[in-house]
Parts: sequence; structure tokens; C-alpha cells
Amino acid sequence: MEIRNLAEESVLAEVDAMFTEEESGKKLGFCTCAQCRLDVACYVLNRIKPEYIVSSRGMAYSERDFMVTVQKRADILSLAREGWSHVAHRPRLTAEHGQKSRAATLPVGPAFNLPTIMGRVFNGLNFEPVAQGEVLLLLGGDDAPMADSNWQNPFVLSPGTAGTFIFWVCPLAASEVGEHRNFTFEVRSSVPGLDPVSHYFELAMTSEREAVGDFGKHGVHKLPDILLFPHSEEEEDS
Repeated sequence: MEIRNLAEESVLAEVDAMFTEEESGKKLGFCTCAQCRLDVACYVLNRIKPEYIVSSRGMAYSERDFMVTVQKRADILSLAREGWSHVAHRPRLTAEHGQKSRAATLPVGPAFNLPTIMGRVFNGLNFEPVAQGEVLLLLGGDDAPMADSNWQNPFVLSPGTAGTFIFWVCPLAASEVGEHRNFTFEVRSSVPGLDPVSHYFELAMTSEREAVGDFGKHGVHKLPDILLFPHSEEEEDS
């Protein structure tokens, strides 16, 4: 079963139209990169009611009603302008704001479509989520490539993430469809005041006909919780 949110499609269309107009005229002087587009779209979507549909008939009726409702479109445009001003004055420090394309270059032909990798980091003494630090994902000893430039590696932990980290690994090229291969990963956690910890795991994958660039399409691989402990007095003395 596939569920669609028509509000999401309408918001993305309106935001794209606003950014395209700004690119052609530069009236506001706001950044028009892919990251800011997504941030504005999320700002709007978090403030409007979703329009979920399942059947084709429901899609036809809902899309007709959604697109012809003047007030809904006016609300979207108002929130988009509000969100754009908010995003423009608080740009993400980790984003490449001159970058127009978010997606990495996907391999052509057979590919290994790796799952999204998710885990959590806790302080081992009080079991509270770690609110500051980094988590690095290594593949075969090298930094694992992300499928989208908006996804960080290393992942920066903050109070808002509640100790959770997520990696969207870019699909990897295969020699043929049906090829079997084991991929070795290392998750390296580094938090100020706590001993670093590395967690190793393997994923057995079978290559598919083509690379898939949709987030979450191949499920999520959840890692066991990672516990970090303070530096020992012996280590600090040495």
C-alpha cells in the first residue's frame, strides 16, 4: 500500500516556484540553494494539515479539492514567505549554500542498495542521551559516502537529536545483478569527556538491477544502543 500526502506535493511546488522566481530576479537576496528550499518546505509542512490519500479515486478528488481551494494556497504562500525569511536569517552552518543539487551521483547499472543505518548514543553512567559530539560511519576503513549532501558524516549530535544518529549511505556499484557481498562498517563515537567507542558490524547484501535514490526505500538497519563512559582517572593522569 502506498500513501501519498498531497499537501507535501503542493508545498514543494509552491516553494520551488518561489525560489525559481528569486533566482531569475534576485529581488530579496535570499539564498536559493537546495538545503534552504528543503528547510522552507519543512517549515510550511510542520504548520499545515496533511492531506493523505490511498486510492486513485481519492487522489483525484483530493487533488482537485486541494488545488482549487484558494485559502489553502494562500496559507501555503504566506507560510513559505515567513519560513524563507526565518531560514535566510538563520542559515545552516553545515550546508553548502551555493550547491544546487543535493543528490550524490548514483552508480549506473547493477548496484547494492544499502539500508539506512540508525543508532543511539547514551552516557553509560546516567543513561541520558548524548547531546554533544560526533558519530562517524566508516565503510571498509573509509568514510562512508552519503546519498545526499544534506546528510552529515560524521553526524553531529545535539540536544535536539536526543542521542540519535542516522546515515543514508549512497548505493554502491556492482558487477552484475544478484551479486552477493559482505560490507564491513564501523561506527566511531566521539564525545567530549567520554571515552570513544567503535562498533563494528557487517551487512550481507545482494545487488539489484539499479541504484535507488529514495530515502528509506530499503528499510532501516538499527544498531544496538552505544554506551559511552567518562575518562578514567588513570588515563587523565597519564
